[in-house]
Amino acid sequence: MIEVEQLSKRYGPVTAVDDLSFTVRPGRVTGFLGPNGAGKSTTMRIILGLDTPTAGRALVGGRRYDGLVRPLREVGSLLDATALHAGRTARAHLLSIAQSNGIPRPRVTEVLRLTGLEGVAGRRAGGFSLGMKQRLGIAAAMLGDPPVLMFDEPVNGLDPEGIHWIRGFFRELAADGRTVLVSSHLMSEMAQTAEHLIIIGRGRLLADLPATELIESSARHDVLLRSPRAAELGRLIAARGGTANPQDDGALVVTGLDAAAVGELAASHGIALHALVPRQASLEDVYLDITGDSTDYRAGLS
Repeated sequence: MIEVEQLSKRYGPVTAVDDLSFTVRPGRVTGFLGPNGAGKSTTMRIILGLDTPTAGRALVGGRRYDGLVRPLREVGSLLDATALHAGRTARAHLLSIAQSNGIPRPRVTEVLRLTGLEGVAGRRAGGFSLGMKQRLGIAAAMLGDPPVLMFDEPVNGLDPEGIHWIRGFFRELAADGRTVLVSSHLMSEMAQTAEHLIIIGRGRLLADLPATELIESSARHDVLLRSPRAAELGRLIAARGGTANPQDDGALVVTGLDAAAVGELAASHGIALHALVPRQASLEDVYLDITGDSTDYRAGLS
């Protein structure tokens, strides 16, 4: 597990992480979300021993990162895909990392295959696209076959095939019983990949629960309906305690009654329905609701 306990980090007058606690458990992909400046990268750097906390602690498998003898065999990470020696080939880059951690050479060939880089293993990494560098960074994270994996914005620069691949790859890693923590701003990807979500804002914990539970807890849900007798049905819905808001295209958006209740009401009055669609908030909707007061950077409307 990854355990963050009452973690704080201050840079002079700026508090990047503020009394933050959470646990990332094995066997599932955990999404780590928050606005720009929320403290996600700082928290990940502290977990990996790259920053020292002002207070609290971060443990991997019950130990601090600097207490791990061969860290790549315990924790694999990708924080910055561009942090590599541009003059080295992909294979040489991975070999240098493997040798420093006592990892045998055949493992380099294996992770090149796992990440789809076999065909470009002899090319210099400086000429790689961002998506290829992401794959190379994931290969480096996998070198020690670690039980814990951490990725910061891993889909940046990937093409659709790469995004599809990485989505399935993370799920496979979690299914193997590994602990997988993924930080991303792409809500559409997190909705399809993460089973559990940790959301922070201004360094503080805002949410820590399963993705499905988070979405279902949202107050944003309604029923979209279409009917040739929409106005009449709208009055019946209002009499039943619901609210029916007419749309420009003639549809009604109903709140206060679920789809089953609306359908039964229409049937009891012989009103035909051409559409009856229950709608649930998306992860993006819920995320924006939760982080609305924690967003420091907002663009103005023209």
